[in-house]
Amino acid sequence: MSKTHEFRKCTTRPMIALLFSTCFFSIAFSQTYEPPVFTDVDRQAKIATTFTRLDSLFAKYAADKNFPSISYGLVAGDKLVHSFYSGTINFEKDIAASPLSDYHIASMTKSITAMAILKLRDAGKLSLDDPIEKYIAAAKGIKTVTTDAPLITIRHLLTHMAGFPEDNPWGDRQLGRSDARLDSLYLAGISFSTTPGTSYEYSNLGFSTLGLIIKKVSGKTYQDYITENIFKPLGMNQTYWDYLDVPAKQLAIGYRNENGKFVAQPLLHSGSFGAMGGLITTIGDFSKYMIFHLSAWPPRDGTDDGPVKRSSVREMHHGWNFSRVWTGEKNANGKDCDIIDFYGYGLHQYLDCDGLKIITHSGGLPGFGSQWRILPDYGIGIVVFGNLTYASMGAPLTAAVDSILNWAELKPRQLPSSVILEKRKKQLLALLPSWKDAPQAGIFADNFFDDYFITDLQSQSEYAFEKAGKILSVSEVAAANQLRGYFIMKGEKGSIKIWFSLSPEPDPMVQAIRITVM
Repeated sequence: MSKTHEFRKCTTRPMIALLFSTCFFSIAFSQTYEPPVFTDVDRQAKIATTFTRLDSLFAKYAADKNFPSISYGLVAGDKLVHSFYSGTINFEKDIAASPLSDYHIASMTKSITAMAILKLRDAGKLSLDDPIEKYIAAAKGIKTVTTDAPLITIRHLLTHMAGFPEDNPWGDRQLGRSDARLDSLYLAGISFSTTPGTSYEYSNLGFSTLGLIIKKVSGKTYQDYITENIFKPLGMNQTYWDYLDVPAKQLAIGYRNENGKFVAQPLLHSGSFGAMGGLITTIGDFSKYMIFHLSAWPPRDGTDDGPVKRSSVREMHHGWNFSRVWTGEKNANGKDCDIIDFYGYGLHQYLDCDGLKIITHSGGLPGFGSQWRILPDYGIGIVVFGNLTYASMGAPLTAAVDSILNWAELKPRQLPSSVILEKRKKQLLALLPSWKDAPQAGIFADNFFDDYFITDLQSQSEYAFEKAGKILSVSEVAAANQLRGYFIMKGEKGSIKIWFSLSPEPDPMVQAIRITVM
């Protein structure tokens, strides 16, 4: 991608010099963009070396927790590269877990509902800042905790900021309820836990309401709209909304462990509340959904013909609402490393102390537990299903992600240096360490010499070069983005790190610099 910026050189006409000028355009620079790329050698082969150990990890966890079955899939790039199925999905019929096994995935459904809302938004059918009363008449005039509360919007529902109470136990049992039941809740009056727009509070009711909005706007049930506009384009042909539609040999039965015996739990239909957690799918089908999420990264030129725009998928991943800080956590190398948890649209974003970003959501119902995680910067994702009540999958997924990063020694995508960063690097090198005639060099923004004194820059540079000794090599710019980065000057005795940042002008100039001895 390239974008040419221009600036004007102007001459004036004598008689009307005060009113008009004649301007000629000249090219300042051509901004080029190359997306970040993987630089690992034999990346796929390295990932493949983890399969056997990952199988053992999940199998041991399932055995330790006494799961009836466990199934997981590993996605790398645009493929499901490995999957594993162990145990029994139906004891009465003695059906073993397999690639065709369909599990209830509960709240993992939420991001799919959110994606449908964004598709309608992108089509101009609704706005995320529309008040929900625009689509649900029963919500008009609803009484909230305080009189100064804003109207509840679609965005509030997507990000769990509507002020509804956390409702996991209650919401799970509402799956098969009718639209009339949902309307009646609003007519009778919702009990709020907080003022809308003030904090994070996980709400199944909120996402069920989104399902009703999809119906009101599209003229179809949320199930039909999502199936036609998301599942079919992605080829998710083994995904269902109601257990009665699932082939009997594929349907996983959910169990509760009671006194050492597995007791089958009643399966729930997917009614008005199914938009928050009613989906039934396979590892293979859900992997197609994960692959689509991964395909949104990195931003780039080219065809953009998915069920929704890549930019909308990235919008789903963004941390719009702070949830909590997970303390006492450790990173992939075992270092103490807290995690900040944000909520996007139907998805959590985890960001650890090292900047590792994970997009995730779990699911739990009577009889089932599931979770998926993708690492956009690493191009990988894992999904795991189990058929035990509220089977917790966070621990094995954390261990699996850490293990893949370590065992395969994966590196995140690397952003190539931009043309302008490399140009400014060469121009800076020509000035170091003396900074002679720097003000006349024509590469510094107008703030630079107000913020930096030449004498200070000279003394810093002279000290750094003295410590480093004879310079042996200079690296390319390690780019943080198109207009900021650093390069390393390697010397006989040490190294010098030059960090610099460019201005937003048409011809970006050096606005800040930092010289560090390494």
